[in-house]
Amino acid sequence: MERIRVVVSGAFGRMGREVVKAVAAQDDMVLAGVVDKAGVGEEIGQVCGIKPLGLRIREDLAAVLQESRAEVMVDFTTPLAVMENIKVALEHKVAGVIGTTGLTDENLEEISALVAKTEKGLLVAPNFAIGAVLMMRFAKEAAKYFPDVEIIELHHDRKVDAPSGTALKTAEMIAAGRRAEPTPKPAPLEKINGARGGEYLGVKIHSLRLPGLIAHQEVIFGSQGQTLTIRHDSLDRSSFMPGVLMAIRKLRSLKGFYYGLESLVD
Repeated sequence: MERIRVVVSGAFGRMGREVVKAVAAQDDMVLAGVVDKAGVGEEIGQVCGIKPLGLRIREDLAAVLQESRAEVMVDFTTPLAVMENIKVALEHKVAGVIGTTGLTDENLEEISALVAKTEKGLLVAPNFAIGAVLMMRFAKEAAKYFPDVEIIELHHDRKVDAPSGTALKTAEMIAAGRRAEPTPKPAPLEKINGARGGEYLGVKIHSLRLPGLIAHQEVIFGSQGQTLTIRHDSLDRSSFMPGVLMAIRKLRSLKGFYYGLESLVD
């Protein structure tokens, strides 16, 4: 089979560099182009600390997609840039693997409508770690029996959106899995505003941002005389790469809009 031609948008960033290294190491893929607003003109192999790949970072996504004959775009940029990048990719008949977080429900609805007008596939995934997908799946199963639950998500101090997309997706899956309503609780007397965290679909979510962290989440269920904790830790950004590579391979031949890596996992 002809190798999959991949363009990485956001290639100068930390996740983008991991994607570059992962794609370049695959026998069935070719890194066809790299795009970012930072590091323009730099050789991407040197940026990533690997052998030179003969590609320099460029700023014009549309030109790179067209000239490279890309089949799949992987995007790890920012919420401010990703919507335009998705539009450009679909206009050039390129499938999309989107790892950029911070997208709103309105953004997702717009993306779904855009994809519906094409013959391409596009995935938006809050988390590409297979372990995180399993954590969310197990949480949905546990919610059948434990309706009372809170989420603590922990990320590095440069992550600007809170709660994380993974936490929001987990809360959605918990809400879908519940067979009973959570136990009514008295109104909190917060001595510091926000001490009890935010609430989404009846699930309290607490966000931590600290140096030294990568991406971590624990889902804590409580019931009479017992608790159940489901936790996932990404200790290195390479943990996301198997999921990204799987998505690239599947999106090459799929059509339609997919939300969450679990939609592609058997």
